[in-house]
Parts: sequence; structure tokens; C-alpha cells
Amino acid sequence: MASISVQPQDFDISAELTALRGTNHNIGAIVTFTGTVRDINASLKSMSLEHYPGMTEKELQRIAEEAEARWPLLACRIIHRYGTLAPGDNIVFVITASPHRKAAFEAAEFLMDFLKSKAPFWKKETTTEGHGSWVDAKESDEAALKRWIP
Repeated sequence: MASISVQPQDFDISAELTALRGTNHNIGAIVTFTGTVRDINASLKSMSLEHYPGMTEKELQRIAEEAEARWPLLACRIIHRYGTLAPGDNIVFVITASPHRKAAFEAAEFLMDFLKSKAPFWKKETTTEGHGSWVDAKESDEAALKRWIP
């Protein structure tokens, strides 16, 4: 049921929603999340995302299957980009579909909390001055993850 893509190219949100919905008339709720490259201080030139092919897809599939085991999902889609992205570019897209909104919302939030903390991606930010630095994990992301772990 879960569909995973790790890709350098951008994604078409409308096309993804249309494909996920298909002819399934049991879907009562579709929740989406789109993560983009942000430039809080107006000094970001680019963000480079690296991953280990094969390992990354396997971990995203595991996270999606865990969401499917916890909630009555009718569909689940994760797209995560890699490569060099500019401010405003899409990074990640998550769709969850369920007969009811609560399950779709909770599953989407669960997926994003795990993606932020456990997905094997490494991010490096380069400023307009040419300085590069790896992005460290945030304590707030780890704290958000703890609510899902029994």
C-alpha cells in the first residue's frame, strides 16, 4: 500500500493526489504535508541532501509500514528529494489517506516526526557567502518523536 520515492527531481503535488485518490471511494480524508527549503536569515544559497541509496528507501518503507500498522490507512505516499536545492524548493511530500480524518492527520504527523529524526539523510547548508555547514539534529525533533515510542 505505501509508495516511496527518493528522487532528485521535483514532484507535482496535484498529480500525486490524483494518482493516490484513483477510484478509491472509501477515502474520507486525505492529509498532505509539503516540506520546503526555508531561508530564515536571507543568507541561504542552497541546501544539499545526501543519502545512501537502497538503505534510505528501505528505512522510509519501514516507517510507512509502521504507520499503516498503527492507523487504518487506505494509502500512504512519501517522496523525499536529494541533491542540491534552492530556498523555496520542495524537499519532502507526505500523503496519508484514511476513511476518517483523525487517522490521516495522526499518521501524517507520525511520518513527519520519524522522517525528521530517523530518515537517513544528511543536510548541508551553503550560505550566499560560500560557507558550508552540516545541519545538526534538533532536540525539538527528537522530543516530538518520543511521543510515538511506547
